[in-house]
Amino acid sequence: MIRQFELVERVKSYDPGADEDALNRAYVYAMKAHGAQTRASGDPYFSHPIEVAGILTELKLDDSSIITALLHDVVEDTDASLEDLEERFGAEIARLVDGVTKLGRLELQSEETKHAENFRKLLVAMSEDIRVLLVKLADRLHNMQTLHFIASPDKRRRIARETMDIYAPLAERIGMHGFKDQLEDLAFAELNSDGRDSVLARLDFLRGQGQDLSDRIIGELRRTLSLEGINASVSGRMKSPYSVWRKMQRKNITFEQLSDIMAFRIVVETAGDCYHTLGLLHSHYPVVPGRFKDYISTPKPNGYSSLHTTIIGPERHRIEVQIRTGQMHEIAEYGVAAHWIYKQDSPQVEGRQYRWMRELLDILEHADNPEEFLEHTKLEMFQDQVFCFTPKGAVIALPSGATPVDFAYAVHSEVGDTCVGAKVNGRMVQLRAPLQNGDQVEIVTSRAQTPSPDWEQFVVSGKAKARIRRFVRQKQLEQYNELGRQILQKSFRQEGYDFSEKGLQSVLKRFKAESLIELYAAVGQGHLTGREVVTAVFPGAKEDPNTAKVVPLARARTRSGKGHETSVPIKGLIPGMAVHYAHCCHPLPGDRIVGIVTTGKGVTVHTIDCDTLESFHATPERWVDLSWDVDDGIEQRIGRLHVIVANEPGSLGGLSTIIGKNSGNINNLKIVNRSVDFFEMLIDVEVTSVKHLTNIIAALRAMPVITSVERARG
Repeated sequence: MIRQFELVERVKSYDPGADEDALNRAYVYAMKAHGAQTRASGDPYFSHPIEVAGILTELKLDDSSIITALLHDVVEDTDASLEDLEERFGAEIARLVDGVTKLGRLELQSEETKHAENFRKLLVAMSEDIRVLLVKLADRLHNMQTLHFIASPDKRRRIARETMDIYAPLAERIGMHGFKDQLEDLAFAELNSDGRDSVLARLDFLRGQGQDLSDRIIGELRRTLSLEGINASVSGRMKSPYSVWRKMQRKNITFEQLSDIMAFRIVVETAGDCYHTLGLLHSHYPVVPGRFKDYISTPKPNGYSSLHTTIIGPERHRIEVQIRTGQMHEIAEYGVAAHWIYKQDSPQVEGRQYRWMRELLDILEHADNPEEFLEHTKLEMFQDQVFCFTPKGAVIALPSGATPVDFAYAVHSEVGDTCVGAKVNGRMVQLRAPLQNGDQVEIVTSRAQTPSPDWEQFVVSGKAKARIRRFVRQKQLEQYNELGRQILQKSFRQEGYDFSEKGLQSVLKRFKAESLIELYAAVGQGHLTGREVVTAVFPGAKEDPNTAKVVPLARARTRSGKGHETSVPIKGLIPGMAVHYAHCCHPLPGDRIVGIVTTGKGVTVHTIDCDTLESFHATPERWVDLSWDVDDGIEQRIGRLHVIVANEPGSLGGLSTIIGKNSGNINNLKIVNRSVDFFEMLIDVEVTSVKHLTNIIAALRAMPVITSVERARG
């Protein structure tokens, strides 16, 4: 355990202006506060905050961070209060301790909701002051170093999994690769001890077998650079066991197939020397194509800068080489903590390296619940990244597999919402096309565009998923609200009553609704029927049970197709939200239609002659008279054709040509039966109305190669 004077001396060694008195007072205060408390190891509890403070001195953090580390558990685990800390150590220390304390119970929770809620608190706290996260990471590192003292295997695995899922990715995001490697390795040892032992055994064998080789490679690289006048430090290091294991799993390869288990690092004085060194290496040794990365001209979002290249180096061995300056090396190892080493800046969460944090805050704003937030956050943090450029040259970092829609949302939420197309490297591409490293992406927008629910199926970034889900939820609520209102108005007319919002207000409590909007939405979603609400408002409204079951089907089969005084118009309702078009009959504008209310889904639209309606004959309360209330020919919908065509060269081409000439578009085609002479197929065609589909059918019937064409009902 670090003694009091040793801790103070450590801080004063790199920060002569540190408040020595405050450090001493914090040390003594925490020791007294924790008193006789002990850890699972049997050591005095006070040893933990001291070790956390010691870890932070290795990062050369300011005295406020060290004091926070000493005090970070006193509010959570002792009788001390934040008010007492503020009085003794000032508002800044109290705020930092509060930021860490809010997270103190994270390790003790097992319920997913509480876990996610505590992580939300972590994000908010670290967005105000990044030192909260630095203290928390040091706290977690020491807890992982002493994890083996915990008796419960389940608790050890839960803490290790949490470390792997949350804290290691956070350390990587702020550029603290040393912390990340230690956290991952300690968690790996608990979660897969056999796998780690296997990798370690192989690494130790290689280290023993190849130490002389490694020394010879380092020596030759030094001589090569020295002859050219480059003053450089050359070193080599093995990859961490977990990074080796993860690469083996990700690429599905064996240990022997790995080519970059050992990386060699060259540290030079200036950025110019980095490029000079790269040129020398490439002129002396063959280069492995596709393995060069320039993170100096395009740093990673966390500030990481370096040149990476792979060469067939000394003694014909394939080696990975990283070239950087001393300052780049400090930032690579310590990330945001390196700013204290070089600048002693105030720890504001600003700048490009914190963009990911602002994006997580944006996810927090749009997520519907804590679990969804945690899901999107993991998406944002876990995946490997690709780096793309805006037309002006700005770098956008995205998860691997990201699409132009992800890119659009990364630029700005409004750009994502209004995205209608994208150019990648000057060529128009699909919105679902995956982006590659170095792509230049230009987003085409339109004020008339809104997010499509289909986008959620292919976007990969947490921000895009959260924004799209929020839009869909809002639109669904609006659509359910509008549909429910129309259903109620129809129900009131059917029963011979005037629709009255005042009357509805009187029954809100009965249906546990806080507002009319909630009541309308419940009706639109199918949780309530229109008749239930009418009966509640007018208890005397009773329907004859003997006729209730036959009225809906009879009404649907006999009413006219141009609307009805009690029909509900579906104009303006977006397909896929409150309204769904049945795939059994593919209704089109111009068809006579009826709706079936499905609980939680809204209304499914059928044609009135659809055979499926027979199965709903016993539930008349689920039927809704519908009308299109639209003019012919604007929105494209799917009409299905059953076609029998002669098996002759060019027949399929002629068929598609006729459909195209009549402004139709083939959406899908399925051959359901084939013989020597004929093909029988189902063709889904995008049309605007029944009239449009009828014109296409007439044109197809005029083709000699077509034996039969009919509108399909299934």
